[in-house]
Amino acid sequence: MEFISIPFIIFGLVIFFSAFFTVKQQTSVVIERFGKFTSIRNSGLQMKVPIIDRVAGRVNLRIQQLDVIIETQTKDNVFVKMKVSVQFKVIQEKVYEAFYKLEYPHDQITAYVFDVVRAEVPKLILDDVFVRKDDIAIAVKRELNEAMTTYGYDIINTLVTDIDPDIQVKNAMNRINAAEREKVAAEYESEAQRIRIVAKAKAEAESKRLQGQGIADQRREIARGLVESVNQLNEVGINSQEASALIVVTQHYDTLHAIGADTHSNLILLPNSPQAATDMLNNMVASFAASNQIGEAMKTTKPKPKDKHLGSGNDVPPAQG
Repeated sequence: MEFISIPFIIFGLVIFFSAFFTVKQQTSVVIERFGKFTSIRNSGLQMKVPIIDRVAGRVNLRIQQLDVIIETQTKDNVFVKMKVSVQFKVIQEKVYEAFYKLEYPHDQITAYVFDVVRAEVPKLILDDVFVRKDDIAIAVKRELNEAMTTYGYDIINTLVTDIDPDIQVKNAMNRINAAEREKVAAEYESEAQRIRIVAKAKAEAESKRLQGQGIADQRREIARGLVESVNQLNEVGINSQEASALIVVTQHYDTLHAIGADTHSNLILLPNSPQAATDMLNNMVASFAASNQIGEAMKTTKPKPKDKHLGSGNDVPPAQG
């Protein structure tokens, strides 16, 4: 009898301990009795009727993510691959619907994502797909919420995480962007060159103005010096013509000295003999004399104005008294 009771005791212990089970955090357990739904148990230590009740399944209540890759066509006939990430979870109050109404939730969500994306993207050109990707994600989330709430699922968020056009289109877009950047760079370079040219022209104009002002001041001082020199020579009995010729000859020799002192000057042939200086002085004196004679002759031959009392030849002379 003792050997027979031991197996019964062991069997009883197994049955007893099988009545207890644990449920993890963020998990719900569905209990069935003879294949019929009985209850839903949440996290913690739980108890069921041995042999009669069984754990039909466990439902994960944590947020899950499903990545859906879709290939579709844009309005401008460009094929793109889009990656849409859907974040969802089972509503704790609707574990029954999530467990019994929908067998493959991932396939259902994928189908809805395909349907919405292939309805929205063909309305947009490729550039607008990149700009309005958030609008596409909102449309997917709205459609999924309307469909999946019935099955006990809550759509937390939808994100368009990748947009990959055809490789040829991508290369063409890169070339367009590169050309656009080169165009902008060329415009900036042209503007910079224009600024440099304008600044250089202003600098040259200012330099010429200052140079002209300097030359004018220089000539003014030279003229003042010449006047003083002529006055001093007149005081010692040398007339203005001879003084001017003497000054010109002196400047001629000063110029020769300056050319000889400059080591970087080119070769210049100038008359430098004493006879050449004498001829130059005589020619200048003769030129000044001839100029004065011409001036005096022009003054003497200048026509006199007519008498205002004389009329024309047709006028009748006054009668004699």
